[in-house]
Amino acid sequence: MKPNVLKRSGIAVGGWVGSLVLFFPIFYMVVKSFQTEIDAANPTPQFLFTPTLTNYAEALQAGIGPYAVNSLVVVVVSTLVVLALAVPAAYALSVRPVAKAQDVLFFFISTKMMPIAAGIIPIYIVASALGLLNTITILVLMHIGMNLPLGIWMIRSFMQEIPGEVLEAASVDGAAGWTKMRSIILPLIKPGLASTALLCAVFSWNEYFYAVNLTTSKSTLPLFLQKFLSFGELYTAHVAAVATLVSLPVIIAGWAAQKSLVRGLLFGAVK
Repeated sequence: MKPNVLKRSGIAVGGWVGSLVLFFPIFYMVVKSFQTEIDAANPTPQFLFTPTLTNYAEALQAGIGPYAVNSLVVVVVSTLVVLALAVPAAYALSVRPVAKAQDVLFFFISTKMMPIAAGIIPIYIVASALGLLNTITILVLMHIGMNLPLGIWMIRSFMQEIPGEVLEAASVDGAAGWTKMRSIILPLIKPGLASTALLCAVFSWNEYFYAVNLTTSKSTLPLFLQKFLSFGELYTAHVAAVATLVSLPVIIAGWAAQKSLVRGLLFGAVK
């Protein structure tokens, strides 16, 4: 067998083994969600059992609906606002750089360096003074601030990969700034916008720290899962069912957008 064939076979086998290792915890969680509490609590893994939907029914009866709606609203609104703000900011930092663009970029990325716990007290005080505690509004604002630096950096990197000759040709043809953005830049970076939106949505969907500190009853799914654990005991099968419901939208979104995500993450990787 040729060395190249062995190398490719080894890479393929390694990829499959790595994928199975990473996927197994998700598979095990889903299996647990269809078990009874007796089977789920057994220290020996049980793969042969009679499936039940009782855990999902009880999760729905526990009031997961409002939390799911809140999560969806926060994710959609915050992601759309991040894209609306990040696109012009990235344009000003790449296509037509403003003065001291590098300093501006460093400022954006420096906001991610401070631990969230270090700023939660002043955020709590301001939110309390404005009457925003236990509201969806405060979560939307926090998620925008959390994802905006990421959105700007990612979209800027995509814009930088657009050939300058294309933009110069558009200028020669008389295309103004907005026309150039709408007709040339946005279509070219569409995969990058999709990957940026997906990453921001995932981070927003999974965010827990702001939810647990700034909201109580009007909150998102991660806080619902935490409250499900605080009923008195650790119900393994019930928690697995709730965790599966919480993870399902992210998995579906990632699967649906996988082509755009891969194209966006590899955009400009090869000159």
